[in-house]
Parts: sequence; C-alpha cells; structure tokens
Amino acid sequence: MTIDPHDIIPSDGNEPQQVPDFEDFELPGGNPEAPAGMTGLEAVHDVPVKVQAVLGRARMPIGDLLNLTSGTVLELDRRVGEPVDIFVNDRLIARGEVVLIDNALGVTLTEIVRADR
Repeated sequence: MTIDPHDIIPSDGNEPQQVPDFEDFELPGGNPEAPAGMTGLEAVHDVPVKVQAVLGRARMPIGDLLNLTSGTVLELDRRVGEPVDIFVNDRLIARGEVVLIDNALGVTLTEIVRADR
C-alpha cells in the first residue's frame, strides 16, 4: 500500500490526518515482490535505520566548541540517573538506562514512547 502525501485529506479543514505507522498495517498474503517465504513486514527487516542513544545535550558558542581539548568536561542538561532518549531516524521512540555489558556500553529500554494517534 502506497500513501501519497498529496492524497491526505484534512479531517476538519485545518489539520491534515496523520499517516499511520507500519504497525497499523497487515499485509494479507504478504508482498508479491518480496522474496519467497517473506510475509507481512519481513520484507523491511533488512532496511537500515539510524539509532541514537542521547545521554544529554549542551549548548555553547562556536568559540568555546573550537577550544575543546582532550580531557575537557562537557556539562550536559541531564542528571545522573535520568533516562537516556532513544531516537530512530530522529524520532523519539523510547527511554532507557545505560548499562555495561562485557566492557561495552548498552541501553536497557525502560519506556516505549508512543505518539498520540
């Protein structure tokens, strides 16, 4: 199913309707163009996405940014223990806690953020 943004009709004359998320779609019989054995959303499982875990943010003038050196401490807008934000393709989807697993940092998801529908 392809949705053209030009085909979206405003619901009350002021605001356009939101395009549903992929999870709202069921593809009976699968995608005829998908490789054999793939049904539903399996056809998009290999599509790469950008995932970011944001510990916090800082704002500074460019001059201060250019003066940063190794060992400089950068103060972020978060406190210790506050959840980190998880973004997928620049969209907030979850919050979590930073964990250490075999000398590698990871994030345990503690809250899934759902957009209002």
